[in-house]
Amino acid sequence: MTRYPENTVADLDSFRGAACNLVISALDREGYSSMWQSLSKAANEAIESGKVSEGKVLWLLADACSMMLTPNSINEPFRPLMIMDGKRSSLPEDFQQEDIALFSQAVEEVDDVWLKARIADLVWLLQKPRNVKFALMAVDAYREIPLTTETWVRGGRECWERAVSLCLMLRSGAGDRLKEIETSLVSTTKSAMPEDGFLALWLADTMLANHLGHAEEANIANHLETLSRRFDSTGDLHRSKEFFEASAKWYKRAKNENKAVEMTVLVAEAWVKEAMARLSSEHPSHMVAASFYENAIQKYRTIPKSQREFYKVDERILELNKLLAESGECSLSEMGVISSPRIDISEIVENARNAVRGKTAIDALLAFSNIYHGARVANLRDTSKKMLQEHPLQALFSSTHMSRDGRVIAKRPGMGLGNADSEENEVVLWAEMVKHYGMELGLVVQGDIWPALEILHLEQRLREADFVSVCNHSPIVPPGREHLFGKGLFAGYDKDFASAIHLLVPQIEHLVRYHLKARGVKTTNLDINGIENENGLSTLIDLPEVKEIFGENIAFEINALFCDAFGPNLRNEVAHGLLDYEECSSIYSVYAWWICLKLAFNTFWNARNNTKNQADTNSGA
Repeated sequence: MTRYPENTVADLDSFRGAACNLVISALDREGYSSMWQSLSKAANEAIESGKVSEGKVLWLLADACSMMLTPNSINEPFRPLMIMDGKRSSLPEDFQQEDIALFSQAVEEVDDVWLKARIADLVWLLQKPRNVKFALMAVDAYREIPLTTETWVRGGRECWERAVSLCLMLRSGAGDRLKEIETSLVSTTKSAMPEDGFLALWLADTMLANHLGHAEEANIANHLETLSRRFDSTGDLHRSKEFFEASAKWYKRAKNENKAVEMTVLVAEAWVKEAMARLSSEHPSHMVAASFYENAIQKYRTIPKSQREFYKVDERILELNKLLAESGECSLSEMGVISSPRIDISEIVENARNAVRGKTAIDALLAFSNIYHGARVANLRDTSKKMLQEHPLQALFSSTHMSRDGRVIAKRPGMGLGNADSEENEVVLWAEMVKHYGMELGLVVQGDIWPALEILHLEQRLREADFVSVCNHSPIVPPGREHLFGKGLFAGYDKDFASAIHLLVPQIEHLVRYHLKARGVKTTNLDINGIENENGLSTLIDLPEVKEIFGENIAFEINALFCDAFGPNLRNEVAHGLLDYEECSSIYSVYAWWICLKLAFNTFWNARNNTKNQADTNSGA
């Protein structure tokens, strides 16, 4: 966007003519964002009225105020406010040397401490050679920003932390400024009242993060405790919990372990109070209460063993586990059903039936084993990414996955707005992929597998020995497991999925382990007693060799179907006896049986054809 002619000159007279002090003083103070908006508006008005040089000055100041401050970064303390469609708002490198020269001349004439701090900081960062005068000017301006709740949440926190960061960078060159900053933070923390909200906690956290306040550790801890008890007495459970937590940190820092543990107990009980308050509220929620009980239990578990007997921690955890189980069970009734429009799959069903109809037994099994191509990881990833991009709100919030009996079995974090490839965002993407995979399996089983299986039953008479024979000649089935694998495949073919799933799930784990060992991969771990134990499927599936052996798509299906808590997690469900009889015939169980058949039969078919082709070649020779 062209704001002013490229050759526009802005000098000190232009700066004075822009009357930036008047522009800033006229706005409602909401930190740098409001300054950016007001300066931008004033810049446009100046350009439109023919005051091009003054307009350029105001645009430069607007750009300076538009950047977000990241105080702890030495090299990149300023970040763009917006990044969208490959474009971004201003960064320090956008300023020319003549712009910085103007800032260095004009900063002394700026009255507003926010603007003075920002300009001086930019000059310190960008001017060559650097002049420590501007760093000190920035520090002095930053610490003039009032330490109030309102200013802290509107950018004051970043400004004070930047002042600390600059002092630490300058060391002795900063004089007594760091000590003076520390005195201000301690004094304001100790004088904060309940009506100041979280201010004392925020200031205390800033001091903790920057290793300040050592001489006042006990006093800060005591004042935070006093505030937390005041909040507790007025029923402000959220604030009381947060302040008890902060107080515990400061007591621990002051080497007062007894008081630190006392505060930790109060944090745990604050979670319990929040759970009970939610259950007795106008809109009770057992789901929310269950998460609060869980937090209380986790907090109690952090208490050292030496202090547990005094506070009867183990007994309290047992009590809370009962409350957690009750709320977890009740929370299932709070979950709503999300339904989609009905889908006509009659054509899919007919195609599936025709695929196996009128064939010999072996050709029918071949068609049945390949009636669905299986998951395509690349497609699933692309689809899931697209859904997250088109519906970002659903991914911004974390989610909790519960079992049929109300236990929390998986937690998905909210998607961050920063690095798209961060670990947290990869978890969100994985969960979305598993969700779409599960939805796809519902269509596959009902539209493809089940209708085709009905035709197989009508036209073929396959026996257990047939499936055992397939496994005997299938190179993927480990030696000595042919009968177990074949028996499981026949049970599923006979629609006894309860037997099939309990036979095949352990064999899939052994199959993965066998082929890893054949590659020379270590599949065991050594415990502290020197006992070597086999790793479970959930551990084995994370080994990179799994993808090399089975391919990315099969590796994904084994993980999503048998191992992952975001999916059916069949290995865990079977191993712990969590499946009832009806659940053994679920869509996931039927598909698990079918994919085992697919693996065994396709490798049998390929080996058989390779042998036949080799024999034909030898005969022709």
